[in-house]
Amino acid sequence: MDKVVLAQIGVGNWGKNLLRNFANLSNVTVKMVADVDATIRQKVQKQYPDVEVVADFEKVIYDEDVNAVVIATTPETHFELSKNALLADKHVFVEKPMVLKARDGEELVRIAKEKNKVLMVGHILEYHPCFLKMKELVDSGELGEIFYLYSTRVNLGVVRQHENALWSLAPHDISIALMLIQAEPIKVVATGQSYLQKGIEDVVFTTIHFPDNKMAHLHVSWLDPHKIRKVTLVGSKKMVVMDDMESSEKLRIYDKGVNFKEGYVDYNQSISLRTGDIHIPFVKMQEPLALECRHFVECIVQGKQPVSNGEDGLRVSKVLEAAQKSLIKGGVPVEINSL
Repeated sequence: MDKVVLAQIGVGNWGKNLLRNFANLSNVTVKMVADVDATIRQKVQKQYPDVEVVADFEKVIYDEDVNAVVIATTPETHFELSKNALLADKHVFVEKPMVLKARDGEELVRIAKEKNKVLMVGHILEYHPCFLKMKELVDSGELGEIFYLYSTRVNLGVVRQHENALWSLAPHDISIALMLIQAEPIKVVATGQSYLQKGIEDVVFTTIHFPDNKMAHLHVSWLDPHKIRKVTLVGSKKMVVMDDMESSEKLRIYDKGVNFKEGYVDYNQSISLRTGDIHIPFVKMQEPLALECRHFVECIVQGKQPVSNGEDGLRVSKVLEAAQKSLIKGGVPVEINSL
């Protein structure tokens, strides 16, 4: 396959960015777009006059010319739309979170394998050049043994009405934590509070526990005076910080750590702190969304699995589901394998 005939369901605030990027790819023909909002359909039709714009998503899924479907709708619709598209022999790109229930994610992964179709989840940060550089540092061993990760993703707004801060914001950092710590999570603890709307948490603190005492702590909120997008990864040899709010020099590597000396009985003599240079590596920046969209098309054309494939989406969904259960129970640890 040299040319991908693509259709998209949902062209809201984020969906319009996906449509723009797919429409700009030379080996993609966007044939059809579906959205339930008449105002959105009018805007899309004006901007893309050659694209068929419809209200009924079934026209997209069952169009015989379409071989790939992009799903950028509300999370509660992801499972059914993705399932129907896969069963109709379409490759599927679905925005995060892939599903709300782990069992639904398992079904999507199974169908995609049976149909031999690409199932890709919109974990955009896995395509961010700075996070790819962090993964390179982990894989090379430069950071040593990875101990823990913590992230902050906060801002004032946008306040959601149908999903809490966990489901809206945390999928980004969960996907990064799994990518960098490179282990299967064991259990999740989450606490939060609803201040603006009853039953919809505006702030959530989540801790993911991994084997060998590794962990990741995530702070997400849309009720905060600061706009922060920062991830810190601590290793036995070095530490690295990614600050996405920096216009340039987003990544800093700290040659800091703790050295242990053998042969000393006294603890204070056996341990010493090491403070070295701060290195700012050059990272060639490209729009992560453009890289993500291009990767989806390449996987279809070349018949390969995406980085953020169905299994990756399932792992993130399991952490989210466990975190939600812990949140409801007031911070009680929830085992991943209990889902």
